[in-house]
Amino acid sequence: MIDLRSDTVTTPSQAMRTAMANAEVGDDVFGEDPTVIRLQEAVARLLGKEAGLYVPSGTMSNQIAIKTHTQPGDEVICEYGAHIMNYESGGPAFHSQVQLHPLHGRLGVFTAEQVEEVIRPHNAHTPPTRLITIENTHNRAGGTIFPLDEILKIKELARAHDLQMHLDGARLLHAVVATGIPADEWAAPFESVSLCLSKGLGAPVGSVLAGSREFVDRAHRYRKLFGGGMRQAGIIAAGGLFALDSNIDDLARDHDHAQRIARTLAGLPGIIIDPTEVHTNIIIFEVQESRGSGAQVEQQLRQAGLAGLAFARRKVRLVTHRDLSAADIDRTISILKKVFD
Repeated sequence: MIDLRSDTVTTPSQAMRTAMANAEVGDDVFGEDPTVIRLQEAVARLLGKEAGLYVPSGTMSNQIAIKTHTQPGDEVICEYGAHIMNYESGGPAFHSQVQLHPLHGRLGVFTAEQVEEVIRPHNAHTPPTRLITIENTHNRAGGTIFPLDEILKIKELARAHDLQMHLDGARLLHAVVATGIPADEWAAPFESVSLCLSKGLGAPVGSVLAGSREFVDRAHRYRKLFGGGMRQAGIIAAGGLFALDSNIDDLARDHDHAQRIARTLAGLPGIIIDPTEVHTNIIIFEVQESRGSGAQVEQQLRQAGLAGLAFARRKVRLVTHRDLSAADIDRTISILKKVFD
């Protein structure tokens, strides 16, 4: 079975496993795990921030950021298809008692003008607008890249209204590789940034939340409150360090593989996809009604030896990743032609 359900299905390479097995460890709840410390410092340097905090998941990283930036009753602006809106189990309401104000973007991208229209006036009748969140790259929109020039316009607006900004950068390094813009330049407009190590980079566990030292100090308490304190976490943090040192450049291959698949799908009957909207490693295609539902197509592909993920009523997601060889992509293309021709 060729597994394109997600770039989280990768398994550690032998070299990564060796690095993990040999990791120097300590008790991270006491702040004494040297490998975790190195990972946190490495991500902070990469993103141009003062400090980092290693957490078990991207969801926890985003939720800690929201909790740290807000007070109960505040409002958080996000995009309608954002991960924090759709795939974090209602965390903003549950953990932080804030409400989300989703904007309908195009390919996951909203504009400064859209943000300006929804910033709340200061009065007793409306929730205070406190935080703007951006997802880059955008999962539900198909791995699309949020343009830096628009982010900078939104940042100017945030400054004018004394708002904070958080970047859900779970797949930020895909944007780095695709554009050549360094990670710290992408991260600079944001008070906090979440970077996932198990999506695309091939590490087995974890994300790092980065920001100012003062922000990370406050976030550290919420990591404990949310149950994210880990003990000898250096064993898994070593996988993240290895990924940062060795696996970033390989993301370009994943992008190339995604383009091959997207171009193939664009030429098949009953399939709707624009390959120019596939920016990185995520391919989302729509099937015409005659092809059945997304769930039916997912099952047809699985029966043919290809695991994808139904993503909406008539949409299916395929995600390329580092565990796929060129031969796997050839086989994927053959299966797609067999199923859809």
